[in-house]
Amino acid sequence: VNLGALKTIGAAGTGRGPVDPDSLLRPAAAGAAAVPVDPPAIDGAAAEPAASHTYDVVITGGRVMDPASGYDAMASVGIDGERVTAISADVLAGRRTIDATDRVVAPGFVDILSYEPNDYGIWYKIADGVTTNLAMHGINARAADFFERFAGEGSPCHYGGAYDNPFARDRLGIGVEEAATASQLDELAADVAQQLADGWIGLDFEPEYTPGIEIGEMARLAEVGAEVGAAAYFHGRFSTDVEPGTNADTLAEILAVARRSGAGVHVQHIISTGGTFTMARSLATLQAAVDDDDLDVTACMYPYNSWATTLASARFSAGWEERFHITYEDLQVPGTGQRVTEASFDDLQRDNVLVAAYAIPDDDVVTCLRSPLVMLGSDAILEPGDNNHPRSTGCFTRLLGRYVRDRSVLDLMTALGKMTIMPARRVEAAAPAMARKGRLQRGADADVVVFDPRTVTDTSTVDDPARFSTGMDHVLVLGQVVQGPGGRQDQTVRPGRPITATST
Repeated sequence: VNLGALKTIGAAGTGRGPVDPDSLLRPAAAGAAAVPVDPPAIDGAAAEPAASHTYDVVITGGRVMDPASGYDAMASVGIDGERVTAISADVLAGRRTIDATDRVVAPGFVDILSYEPNDYGIWYKIADGVTTNLAMHGINARAADFFERFAGEGSPCHYGGAYDNPFARDRLGIGVEEAATASQLDELAADVAQQLADGWIGLDFEPEYTPGIEIGEMARLAEVGAEVGAAAYFHGRFSTDVEPGTNADTLAEILAVARRSGAGVHVQHIISTGGTFTMARSLATLQAAVDDDDLDVTACMYPYNSWATTLASARFSAGWEERFHITYEDLQVPGTGQRVTEASFDDLQRDNVLVAAYAIPDDDVVTCLRSPLVMLGSDAILEPGDNNHPRSTGCFTRLLGRYVRDRSVLDLMTALGKMTIMPARRVEAAAPAMARKGRLQRGADADVVVFDPRTVTDTSTVDDPARFSTGMDHVLVLGQVVQGPGGRQDQTVRPGRPITATST
C-alpha cells in the first residue's frame, strides 16, 4: 500500500506530555518541507467553479488538513452535492455556511475493522467521526443478502465488509478443528469468487478460532481474492510470547500466505493478536517483509490497554493466564464494574459472557501507534442490549484526544492519516469508490469532519461503554450534515452507500 505523503510529513510526537491545545489550531509553517501550498485535487477532478459560484455548503475559517497530500492551511471548503468542489483561501459563497473557526476540517474517518452496522451502534460511530464503516473482520452473511437488506434500511455511514472464512467453512460443515478436503477447498474457492463479485471487498481469516485451517487453504483463497485486488485480513493464530505458538509463528504464517498467493495481507488488531509483549519485534518483522521482500503488508490497532472477547472462545482455553500474563482479576465484564474471580469464572464462561482483558502494556500501544504500517481499527460496534468494549464508541476520538493532544505520541497529521488515507488505500484496489474517500481534495466525496482539537475526546469506559464521544462539531456524509454542534444528530439523514467492487 502506497503511504504517500505520510512517509514524509508524518512524525512521531515528542511523547513528553500535553501539547499546547491552541497549537493544534494552526497549520504547519508555510513553506515547511513537504507541505504543499496548492490545494489538492484527485485525479480527473473538475476545475474549480468560477468565483461567482454559490456552493451548496461552505465550511469556512478552519484548519483544513488532508493527510493524503499533506495539505495543511487555513482555507474554505466548497461542496456541491456529494463532492468537494473547491478548497480555497478565498471567501466562498454558500447556501449553507458552517463556521469552522478554531476547528480542524478533515476527511471523514474510515473504520477498517468494524462489524456489521446496526441502527444503534452506527450513531456512536458517527459521533466518533466515522463516515465509512468497513467490517473487514468478516460478516456472517452472504454478500447479496447483506447489501439487499441495507439498501432498504439505509445507514448514515457508508458500509461494506469482507468474506468471512469461518462462516463459509461452517456452511460447508467443516469443523473448526478440521482441514478442508480438496473438494471442499474447490467449493470454497468458487464461493470466494462469487462472494467478491457480489460485493465483499476482502477475505477474513481467523486461525485462532478455526485452528484446523492450513496455510494451503488460506493461500488458495487469498489468490482468488488477489485476482480482483482484494486483500486478506487475518485474526492471527497466536498472541503470546510463550511457547508453543507465539506471535512470531502468527506473523510467519500470515507472511507465508502473502508470498504464496501474491495477495496483500493485513494483520487485524495486532495490539492484541500477533504483537502483544513483542510489539517492537513483531513490527520489525512486518517492516522487513515490506522493505526487503516487497510484500504488501499492513496492520491495525485500537488504542486501549484491554482487548475483549467471550469467555467461551478459544482464547480462554487452558493456559490463558500464562499466555496473556494476566489472572482472573484482570478480567472485567464490560458495562459493569464486575471483575471476574476464580469462583465466578466457570459460571461466566458457561454463559459465554464478554470480558475485557487488561492485557495490553502501554508501551505496546505507543510503539504500535508509531509504526508507519499501522492504521486505526476499532474491532467493535456497539450492540443494543449487550455488554460492549468502549473501543466500539470512542476509538477514533481517543487517539486524537489522549494520544495526540494529551500525550503527544503522534502529531495530528499522522494520526489523521491512520484513520483516513491509510485505510482507504488498503481497500481501494478492491473498492474503486474508496479512491474518493479518506481525502479532503477537490473531486473527493464530501465525507468531512469538523472538530475542536482542544476538546475532542472519547467518554466511553469499560464500566460504561455506551457513551458518545465529544468534540465532533459537524459530521458530513456525501455533503449532508448527519451530526451538528453539541452532538445533535439527525437520524433521518442516511446518505451512506454500499462499498463494493462495483460501487462508484
